[in-house]
Amino acid sequence: MALITLRRNLCHLSDFRIHGALAALRNQRVNHVHKIVQEHLCPWFCSLPPGPVRVRFCHAPCQKYHSENGNDLPPVGEPAFSQVHDWDRFEQNLKNEDEQISYRRLNNFTSSEEVLSFLSTLQTLPDAVAAGALKRICEVEKKGDAQRLPKEILENSIFQAVCDQLEQDPSNLSNATLATALQALTLSYVDPRSSLLPKLVAECQHRLGSVGLDVHSLCILGESLIKLRGPDCSAVERIICLLQGENLEAFTPEDVVTFYRILQMCPNSVHEHQAFLNKMNTFSLSVVSSLSPNLMSQMLTALVVLDQTQALPLVIKLGKHAVRHIPHFTNQELGKVLEAFIYFGHNDRFFTRALEQHVAPLCLTLDPEVLSTVMGYCGSKRILSKPILNAVAEAFVCQPEKFSLSQISELIEPFGKLNYLPPNASALFTKLENILLTHFSSFPPKTLLKLLHSCSLIECHPVNFMAKIFSPHFLQRLQGDEPYLDRLSLAQLTQLFLTSVLECPFYKGPKLLFKYQVKSFLTPCSSLETPVDFQLYKSVMIGLIDLLGARLYFASKVLTPYRYTIDVEIKLDGDGFVVPFTVDEDVHKRVALCIDGPKRFCLNSKHLLGKEATKQRHLRLLGYQVIQIPYYEIEMLKSRLELVEYLQRKLFSQNSGRHWYQE
Repeated sequence: MALITLRRNLCHLSDFRIHGALAALRNQRVNHVHKIVQEHLCPWFCSLPPGPVRVRFCHAPCQKYHSENGNDLPPVGEPAFSQVHDWDRFEQNLKNEDEQISYRRLNNFTSSEEVLSFLSTLQTLPDAVAAGALKRICEVEKKGDAQRLPKEILENSIFQAVCDQLEQDPSNLSNATLATALQALTLSYVDPRSSLLPKLVAECQHRLGSVGLDVHSLCILGESLIKLRGPDCSAVERIICLLQGENLEAFTPEDVVTFYRILQMCPNSVHEHQAFLNKMNTFSLSVVSSLSPNLMSQMLTALVVLDQTQALPLVIKLGKHAVRHIPHFTNQELGKVLEAFIYFGHNDRFFTRALEQHVAPLCLTLDPEVLSTVMGYCGSKRILSKPILNAVAEAFVCQPEKFSLSQISELIEPFGKLNYLPPNASALFTKLENILLTHFSSFPPKTLLKLLHSCSLIECHPVNFMAKIFSPHFLQRLQGDEPYLDRLSLAQLTQLFLTSVLECPFYKGPKLLFKYQVKSFLTPCSSLETPVDFQLYKSVMIGLIDLLGARLYFASKVLTPYRYTIDVEIKLDGDGFVVPFTVDEDVHKRVALCIDGPKRFCLNSKHLLGKEATKQRHLRLLGYQVIQIPYYEIEMLKSRLELVEYLQRKLFSQNSGRHWYQE
């Protein structure tokens, strides 16, 4: 192992010559080094608390924790995962205790000055410690999108000596040291003029063809080469093929996640490796319990990018284990987890409950992006979580200025979708109206339309802005460069116009031109109505035939002139008798049966979604007698006779004035 001699307090000696030290190093023995380093570090190190804690996961049956399928989860209060950090992994590969102590101490430093000062106290510098020091400097100096280290670091004589040592003879570096050095260079480029990077990359490529590399080194080298040379680097494909030849049992949790990240950065070649990726998805089920919050977030992100919709068992298990990590996720990690669950359509009531406990008390301190993602998760999964919705509403009222215009829309839309008004609704919509008045023209047109439409779903009608959104100028902005407006935007405009007519009779502004109005709100992919549940509809239809005596006395899926589709329509004459649906004359009353399946309600609740509540509200204003047939009432019935009796009570109660048709 190559060593370099460094004098104590080297950083304070301006006349020190690095090359002289290197020359002196070649002529002296190094057997005494370990003792000197140990004696020097022992007083300092023993006074410190123990190094990074390596938490071990205990596979024991869960006693106080969610485990629906009997997964091995630790009881509350025990360590949550056994993630071994890269620093710890590398430290375990070091050949002696002195190197391990030095490497562990490097991990505790929080600035480059501390690292360089520490190096100046060492009598010798092993390659492994040099690579660790380079990595730590690049880690602490990584700021934003900066790709280069500060000039004062690059010109520091100790830093240059570290780079020279790693560059001098890469063939003598261990696999772990080579991987660590390359990993450091992915964080910050040392110097574009330096030959360090080309030599390390060349050595990496050489070893791929001649030296057996372990899984961990292959993973680090693969990811580093992609970052440094791009996904088209020939060595990357070689590494992926080598990894596929390894036994999956040789992959640690962090290796598994690194492999996912490698494929994530090579999206064009995913289909070529899908067979192995399927095996990895299955194997990953066994390591989920050992993932740290960061690794869990990275795995879910990779599964999204790789479009692994067939890996739902893995996503479900990740969701169950993510519950315990919610307080420990960073804002960015939590956002990625939620985005993945939205993408895969996953939800878990235990995860939602933990999210409520975390978000509600910390809402004012969470990043706006996280809050908007949390609301997107609730909205997309129809989760009516009053603690989350109330907390987010309060955060917006208290700090509206910290939210971008798109984030404001993402915060408000779920209120309309879930048909929920928070306790501070008055203050919330006052703040929102002020923002709209000030920044109306700054909102992207489609974002603005979705926002105003969401408000109307909870009867907070944007009357002050209807004239603007029905104007030719706004419609032209909404269309943009497209040859025509998309169907969802047209449907939202149409429903807003219908709202202005039915619920805002005092509105006297411009009307929406007929060419911008849709004929039906029930359309694929852009529907403002939820299609009827077929099985529920089939059951109700059988009951109606038994009750009314013939299929002739009701119509199904009737498209009204007002764009809404009625599940079942029954016509009554002036005496309240049911008449055949083919009769158009002397129809005194129309009854609209809303056969509401689970998808028309918020998840696991009896609370109608905003669009369904709006539909029923509008039908009543249009003169229909709306009768709701919810799924949770039908599910309580045990026989066909009970179903008929139920429908009779619904349709022909004593005070309704409705009767069976009589000849």
